[in-house]
Amino acid sequence: MDFRFGPHLVRISVPDRAALLAGVAGRLARGEGFALATLNLDHLVKLGRDPAFAAAYASHDMVVADGNPVVWLSRLAGRPVALVPGADLVVPLARLAARQDVAVALVGATAPALAAAAARLQAEAPGLRVALLRAPSFGLDPEGAEARAVLAEVAASGAGLCLLALGAPRQERLAALGRHVAPGVGFVSVGAGLDFLAGTQRRAPRWVRRLALEWLWRMLSDPGRLAGRYVACALILPGHAARAIASRRAGGG
Repeated sequence: MDFRFGPHLVRISVPDRAALLAGVAGRLARGEGFALATLNLDHLVKLGRDPAFAAAYASHDMVVADGNPVVWLSRLAGRPVALVPGADLVVPLARLAARQDVAVALVGATAPALAAAAARLQAEAPGLRVALLRAPSFGLDPEGAEARAVLAEVAASGAGLCLLALGAPRQERLAALGRHVAPGVGFVSVGAGLDFLAGTQRRAPRWVRRLALEWLWRMLSDPGRLAGRYVACALILPGHAARAIASRRAGGG
């Protein structure tokens, strides 16, 4: 399914988790870098407002649907994809890297959270080599001097896979820059995925996620910060739904 933001086209290019892991495995085996983004409704809001974010997202090699509304829109468009939450990819990707003896870099969050996440990943993925833990300064400019220095550290560390936990849009913009500064590294934007592993943030219980109510869980946990975000998400849904239906009728996606 495609989403257009001005001159930039964002495409859900990977239909499900199995296809994603197979694609990543192949790239890691060949030493090919990549950038992977996990598209959700909040991202769609930001993509419509931020041309730099849209340009970065459009340059990603792989995009999956991270959010039930995005899955629903894909069905309306006649090109259904499966739900692939970014937080659910962290451990499988670590296990894949361990099996292929590919070192991993963790970038984002805080130094204590990264240390705790690394320990958890090494317990979940025996043999995993963690080459770098890097917590950039708060408010990192994803195209600035510090960002380039961080990416140079990632490249010098020997990591073939880098998990970015900076939040949107910074992590996707940093990943887009990483494709040029560290072209042999695979960059995966995982949002709060490392904080969930570290225990510094609590994820919604599994039964809440099965009911597709993780958004409500998150909003109730921090209404002052998130209520406005979810209102903005709700406001864009009708327009995207109409475009998805029109795309289906036109025989596109």
